[in-house]
Amino acid sequence: MPNSLSPDLLQKMHAYWRAANYLSVGQIYLQDNPLLDSPLRLEHIKPRLLGHWGTTPGLNFLYVHLNRLINENDLNMMYVIGPGHGGPGIVAQTYLEGSYTERYPAIERNRNGLQKLFRQFSWPSGIPSHVSPETPGSIHEGGELGYSLVHAYGAAFDNPDLIVACIIGDGEAETGALAASWHSNKFLNPARDGVVLPILHLNGFKIANPTVLARISRQELTDLMRGYGYEPHFVEGDDPALMHQSLAGTLDTVLAKIRQIQDVACSLGPAETQKRPRWPMIVLRTPKGWTGPKVVDGKAVEGTWRAHQVPIADFKNPEHLRQLEEWMKSYNVHELFDEQGQFRGELAALAPTGHRRMGSNPHANGGELLEPLTMPHFHDYALEMLQPGSVKAEATRVLGSFLRDVMKHNLDKKNFRLFGPDETASNRLEAVFEVSGKEWMADIEALDVDLSVDGRVMEVLSEHLCEGWLEGYLLTGRHGLFSCYEAFIHIIDSMLNQHAKWLKVSKGIPWRKPIASLNYLLTSHVWRQDHNGFSHQDPGFIDHVANKKSDIVRIYLPPDANCLLSVADHCLRSRHYINVIVAGKQPEWQWLDMDAAVRHCAAGAGIWHWASNESGDPDVVMACAGDVPTLETLAAVSVLRTYVPDIRIRVVNVVDLMVLQPVSEHPHGLEDHDFDALFTIDKPVIFAFHGYPTMIHKLTYRRHNHHNIHVRGYKEEGTTTTPFDMVVLNNLDRYQLALDAIERIPRLNHEVETARARYRNTIERHKRYIGEHGDDMPEVRDWRWEL
Repeated sequence: MPNSLSPDLLQKMHAYWRAANYLSVGQIYLQDNPLLDSPLRLEHIKPRLLGHWGTTPGLNFLYVHLNRLINENDLNMMYVIGPGHGGPGIVAQTYLEGSYTERYPAIERNRNGLQKLFRQFSWPSGIPSHVSPETPGSIHEGGELGYSLVHAYGAAFDNPDLIVACIIGDGEAETGALAASWHSNKFLNPARDGVVLPILHLNGFKIANPTVLARISRQELTDLMRGYGYEPHFVEGDDPALMHQSLAGTLDTVLAKIRQIQDVACSLGPAETQKRPRWPMIVLRTPKGWTGPKVVDGKAVEGTWRAHQVPIADFKNPEHLRQLEEWMKSYNVHELFDEQGQFRGELAALAPTGHRRMGSNPHANGGELLEPLTMPHFHDYALEMLQPGSVKAEATRVLGSFLRDVMKHNLDKKNFRLFGPDETASNRLEAVFEVSGKEWMADIEALDVDLSVDGRVMEVLSEHLCEGWLEGYLLTGRHGLFSCYEAFIHIIDSMLNQHAKWLKVSKGIPWRKPIASLNYLLTSHVWRQDHNGFSHQDPGFIDHVANKKSDIVRIYLPPDANCLLSVADHCLRSRHYINVIVAGKQPEWQWLDMDAAVRHCAAGAGIWHWASNESGDPDVVMACAGDVPTLETLAAVSVLRTYVPDIRIRVVNVVDLMVLQPVSEHPHGLEDHDFDALFTIDKPVIFAFHGYPTMIHKLTYRRHNHHNIHVRGYKEEGTTTTPFDMVVLNNLDRYQLALDAIERIPRLNHEVETARARYRNTIERHKRYIGEHGDDMPEVRDWRWEL
């Protein structure tokens, strides 16, 4: 391969790389003396040394070369850095290109700015050591490994002009999420999407162990990447001059292949028979801690796991101070920066300008590009009903028609996709297939249905991929919805953690603009997984989400289809939240007409006067949150009126779970007097809840009437059984709720023993019936609300 770099360009690029490495080391170590104008002393070094050196020089090497590729080809390129621990390198690069100072004017491009740049790194009230939201150009934290490649693909969808350079650490390549992410190329359409360029960075070691992919043969690694559908190009070595030429030539080759793939795809159009391309990727093998100290205290460092974090740490040893100074001076800092501490002009000229700088790419600040969805009017999809409980419907099927038209109205914008693990039809959302098929770039056979190379429904049996694609899609300025079985959304718990942290931090960064909310629809939920059994029963995602920052998370439990429409419309319009909607897909009685549903959802909770008869002085408050708990609560009200004709009952339904918290704890929280107006200050409250009972106690423990709140919910009992037996197993059934009320109403003390005996007989009769007939008793199965 002929040399791609002239001697002059090679020399300048190498100097640029040295500058980035110098700034990286300075951030880890120095709080003063940023240009080493005086001999290095102990007081110049930070008291706490935090950060990661090992991966950083390789990241800097790549960044310099990607800058060259951008300049020579006028590319629209952004980066995703999997080894997020390499934060000092990316901060250094954005500083050198000027995008950092544009975002943070106090970090000037001079001696004073250099000192501030160094001091702020891993410093109280400074910046974290990772590639974090504070880092210009980033959409990916990288603190938790495994999600870089899936985020990169999410960013590339519907961005045909964009190339996402994704640097994958060989440590994170061992994670399950990353292993699945390689398959994203089967969902990337080269005619309408952007490009992901995976760069697998093999530096050989994790914190204390070798990495798997660095210790297999080149042939085995080639076979692995080709098996995933990529064409690997290897750049390996430790001689900087040779590596510069090798990487430059490889990038030129790879870009030519990318353009060839795109040209062919655009000429063919979205033909169903179009052959999926084999995309190029790069394997870059460099020493860990490249250009750093080779030996410390007689032990090898460069090229070993000892280079992972801070290679020289104990400065009580004067030799360590000398060695650090020697290391930093090896970069010849005064060749790189002038007397005022400014990066020398001939080197600074190597960086792209304007939005071509990766630190300034607008796709990495997606809120700047965000366009509102064109929304159909959700009222048009309303279920009509003459009175509560007069109509049965599948709530998510009703929602499916609405989502179909959301997708239809935004086809031209190409800014909305539906994500889910092989469950769109199962979750009754298949109306969307009337507008768009399921994206699929692998082979399509005659028996397949709804597959399309131009689809906007993203289905793959990996919750990690669905979540990561959606996150990348949102972070680059688009909208989406993730539909999932409730029990298995837990697979992405940790990914949600990271996204919630990103939203929380970026909310406090003025230049980070709000992005579209991360919206979950959880269906096939715990109370109607009677057919699949215990393995499919878990409502605990609610608890997980509720622990996150209150200005970020929202949890909705719409009791019927019209409430689901209202909530979904609100969530799709919202910004910078994580919205969790839990709704059933089975045929259930419907309660509110659309006008009532809108009022109810706007309030978040309310008294259902049509189901109450308390005239302002109830004996008991029957509260509920969730569709099945609402059904059982209303059935319990019917039972109670039969048992105790003069009983006074107030029915309260909660659709926005966070209203239960005080307003001091959550923006949606009710004021105490409003909470008391619903739940009273001294009456028993029987609360039927969709999830684990402790969640309601956690949210209400500071309320006046908390000691009177008795919660029924899921208590980890389940099996393959009938729908009603599921609630019986967890004591959420109507007969249990009715008994709970009688036991807690003081004036009904004389009824308690009779009620308990009646309850035992009823449940025994239920058990006998389902054992004999395999179905629920007619009085349960055929129950309906009657005013």
